[in-house]
Amino acid sequence: MPQGIPHFLDIEFYQNDDLFFPTAMTWSLDDGRMKTVVIEPDESWLPIDAELAEEELRYLREQGVPLIELARALHEDLPDQQVYTDGLDPDETLVDLIFDAVGMPVPFEIAPLDDLMPGIDRDTLEDHRRNLMFEQGLEPQLPENGVYALLLLARQEGLIGESEQGPDDW
Repeated sequence: MPQGIPHFLDIEFYQNDDLFFPTAMTWSLDDGRMKTVVIEPDESWLPIDAELAEEELRYLREQGVPLIELARALHEDLPDQQVYTDGLDPDETLVDLIFDAVGMPVPFEIAPLDDLMPGIDRDTLEDHRRNLMFEQGLEPQLPENGVYALLLLARQEGLIGESEQGPDDW
């Protein structure tokens, strides 16, 4: 079992027939706090003839963090860490897109949640996660809510001790 509070990551993304790229990301830190960013898309992800609403693109360009800043923050926050995801989205592919665009190596390893909690099957974990989101009134499309739910699940499963800071301390 990992020492300390496990690290979690959730990425929201845009996808249609022409496009596939990350739009927002949340990850947890050593102390259980979270960081959330909107992601400025790389121009290589946006073919000229691709269909994307101009207002959505403007929002991502104006509010989004440049990829190099995001990559640096992830290198600072998650070096040599095991980072867990809910396994529902193509998170590993999306992380690779980010780091390939800036020519940097990914500083962490991604693993599915069932690697962290091997005694519970994937479907049961997903049911618990969904129930926590419902009980907490969390919108599932927001990455910060996905990470928060995973932190709550880790606490519920005894992976975050009562003496450690975590979701209840925010």
